[in-house]
Amino acid sequence: MAPSAYKAQTEAFHRRVTVAGALIAMGIAFGDLGTSPLYTLNAVFHGKIITENIALGSLSAIFWTLTFQTTIKYILITMQADNKGEGGILSLYALIRRFYRPWLIVPAMAGAAFMIADGIITPPISVTSAVEGLTRVAPHLNIVGIVIAILVGLFIFQQFGTEKIGRVFGPVMMLWFLFIGAIGVYAIGPHWDVFLALNPVYAYRLLAEEPGGFWFLGAIFLCTTGAEALYSDMGHCGRNNIRVSWIFIKIALLLCYAGQVVWLTQHTGQPLDDISPFYHIVPDALFWPGLVIATLATIIASQALLSGCFTLINEAIRLGIWPRQLVLFPSNVRGQIYIPFINWMLLTGCIFMVLHFKESTRMEAAFGLSVTLTMLMSTVLITFYLLRRKVHPAAVLLLTVIFLTIETGFLIANFQKIKDGGWITLVIGLALFGVMYSWWKGRRFANAIQKTEDLAAHIPLLKQLSVEQSVPQFADNAVYLTTSALPRRIEKNILDSIFKPGNPKRADAYWFVHVNTVDEPYTRTYSVETLAGDDLYFITFNLGFRVEPRLDLYFRQVANEMVDRGEIDVEPSIDSQYNHNRIGGYRFVVTESFLSYDNEMPFWKNLLMRVYYLLRRLSVSNTQNFGLDKSNVLKERFAVVISPTQGTPIRRVEQPAASKAAEGNTEPES
Repeated sequence: MAPSAYKAQTEAFHRRVTVAGALIAMGIAFGDLGTSPLYTLNAVFHGKIITENIALGSLSAIFWTLTFQTTIKYILITMQADNKGEGGILSLYALIRRFYRPWLIVPAMAGAAFMIADGIITPPISVTSAVEGLTRVAPHLNIVGIVIAILVGLFIFQQFGTEKIGRVFGPVMMLWFLFIGAIGVYAIGPHWDVFLALNPVYAYRLLAEEPGGFWFLGAIFLCTTGAEALYSDMGHCGRNNIRVSWIFIKIALLLCYAGQVVWLTQHTGQPLDDISPFYHIVPDALFWPGLVIATLATIIASQALLSGCFTLINEAIRLGIWPRQLVLFPSNVRGQIYIPFINWMLLTGCIFMVLHFKESTRMEAAFGLSVTLTMLMSTVLITFYLLRRKVHPAAVLLLTVIFLTIETGFLIANFQKIKDGGWITLVIGLALFGVMYSWWKGRRFANAIQKTEDLAAHIPLLKQLSVEQSVPQFADNAVYLTTSALPRRIEKNILDSIFKPGNPKRADAYWFVHVNTVDEPYTRTYSVETLAGDDLYFITFNLGFRVEPRLDLYFRQVANEMVDRGEIDVEPSIDSQYNHNRIGGYRFVVTESFLSYDNEMPFWKNLLMRVYYLLRRLSVSNTQNFGLDKSNVLKERFAVVISPTQGTPIRRVEQPAASKAAEGNTEPES
């Protein structure tokens, strides 16, 4: 598809509003945000006596948090920043990285790292908060095993994809929002004056006049923790479908929160028990259906977050900030991927969270901190995007100050959670950021010292080698993967591989293949430069950062197309006819580096490079990463010397005379 046609199709997709699209948005984008009534007010009153001021102030603060963070920042502003239809913090970074300093990669990596950390705590707290409703009828029931069983089933199911079951996500979430809105209206009863609390004065009184009122923000923030997911899922749902759905969903959320607040104001002076206010407003007759629909909603919310984590990691791999992983495509749904290593890593983290905290009220201590940091990083990036779009600097400054002030307040309030368990997600996020930074910086160091040579100077020798019958033939076509984007320059280690003393690689034609990861998500284009007719070619594949690089398949398509165009003159052979490959046999040569012992680097650089090469050993090979057929691949390794060791020179000494005399006595000692 031509770029202009793709752009027009994408714009039409985002403008279009349909019932089906709105249902999809409810099922994919609003899961995390939509299940927040299960635990937000529970977190506010955990361990506290219920008071009317706190209850009404919480409703006011929740409303204005949803208004500023969800509606204004994400729904209205951030969703304008679509990268060829795709959203998310890495898509946003890819959109602006060409125009600004390279340091913007740091907030992009930090935001992505803490969003993945959020993926380790969100499924446990969501599922636990739903299943805890069972304690209303069985107060002493230990739900840990039930929660873990649900999570294990959820993660096992990931490898099969959600193409079929995904169709019911939207209707189920629609039913969920209708349910929470209805029970909210039921709980409000005649007390509609509760909505007077939407006046921001109530929020101000909560934060400024209540003892320790500012720290309530750490719990209030939980109402908007799914806002970042809205932006990430924009490419699946469409911008306007999300915006229209949000009108209905925000009303349902406010009704549910208002119903809980009315119940709280009717129980002032009492401590909140272990059951969320949400389950207190569910009528007895609807308790079991409510429990089932709440559990299904939290499972769907967890599923959406896991899909977002897979997409995020895949983007990070393509952008060169995460070690290569095996990426699978379990269904025909566009953008749906499965990464086994990430799946089991997240499951391990989720089980640890459940076993460590056991209750949703304790998990709330670890929840929110990582999301706040992600939102701060996205604010930094959206500021540069708005400047790039020529928005008036004064307006950009005003918006940036507002969002940074709000998010910094939430961040400071969330810091109180560190001692109660928030340190766990903080450590996980920092560790993930360390992996990203080490991989990114290590690759830069390794590529910076990569020696390249002028290929034109070696063309005569390559042509001579290709017809040298005394040298055993390596392949009809020798294909090298190169990091060089310049067709006229090639890495020295590749030339060393071709002209290896004692074992040169003779081929009828030599191909150099470079993969260029572009900012457009689903681009698939290529260009070819013929360096020497029928002997030497340079192919550049331009692949979007969400495209699976199947180079073996792409190479065959390119070669056959070049034959059709008459750019390659080939003679039919039995081999080419049997293998349906008109250029004959081919072999990929993959060169991989390792850190030489002959390095003398500063401590920090030495540590970074060792971490980088450790990550390389733990990641998948280039063969898997680029979709190469193992039967057609030869791997070769070469040493990397970043800072040559100077060393202490060894000094020669003359052998003492006594030793020389002893050497002359060959008789064994008695």
